[in-house]
Amino acid sequence: MLSYVDRVQLVVPDRKAAVERWNVIFGAEQVSEDGSRFLNAHRTTVQAGRSLFEFLEPAGPGPVQDFRDRWGQGLYGAGFSTPDLGAIAKRLAAAGVPGVDEKGCLYLGETRFGMPTVIVQDEHRDFAGHIRCVYEVTNPVGYWEAASSYYTEIFGLDQSKYCPIESKLYGYKGTLTLFDPPHRLDRIEVTQTWGGGAMDRFWQKRGDSLYMCYIETDDVTAMEARLQSANLRYAPGEGRPDGTNIFIHPQTLFGMLMGVSKTDYGWLWSGRPELAGAGPGDAAH
Repeated sequence: MLSYVDRVQLVVPDRKAAVERWNVIFGAEQVSEDGSRFLNAHRTTVQAGRSLFEFLEPAGPGPVQDFRDRWGQGLYGAGFSTPDLGAIAKRLAAAGVPGVDEKGCLYLGETRFGMPTVIVQDEHRDFAGHIRCVYEVTNPVGYWEAASSYYTEIFGLDQSKYCPIESKLYGYKGTLTLFDPPHRLDRIEVTQTWGGGAMDRFWQKRGDSLYMCYIETDDVTAMEARLQSANLRYAPGEGRPDGTNIFIHPQTLFGMLMGVSKTDYGWLWSGRPELAGAGPGDAAH
């Protein structure tokens, strides 16, 4: 019952600075300036690709202020779209999950596995800027099977479409809750970590939470050039050809780690490598 990873929400110290940074790197365009009563936050929203990025600053006591006071800044929440928001609302109610409707956005009133969530109705958007979309949010948890089962139930997902994922390099195991493969990469990556790597250290510090997001773009090399020109930190994906995968450092994105993959290249680790295409100079992949 979910279609897309529609948006991510970040708590930032300066919304204007965040808008400028997203414009430089992603060609993002500001689409609204408002607030959320549920979050008790001031909000500036930009669009890059088909996806939205909400920059939040607390307006007073509430979840955004709690996050800011504890962590300072970073990736706060995720938003997904559905073809039938009313059906999702009924499903959440039947599962005993409270929902709060605000301006056509359905906020989950509980955060069982560290992922504050909002659900919205599917909406067509023309692409903006230099990317295609956000297609993943990564949710490290203590027990990935429990989190996966919970999301399957409340969001009406089809578990047969999921793809197991494991990385000995980065130290995690779990599942990709793919919403509609092979048409789209959109999913929640639910992981359980070990070994003291970056994600494991993050989970040891924060517990169940959102760790990062992943986007795709037609031209990873051009994005690298923009980051280099602005003297902003990023790193290449280990063991992958140039022009296919980079990671943008949290220092660059107000506390959020972001993976960037060439359009469709994410299928390489998402159960359908034949859809990934060849990376630049890497026709064998």
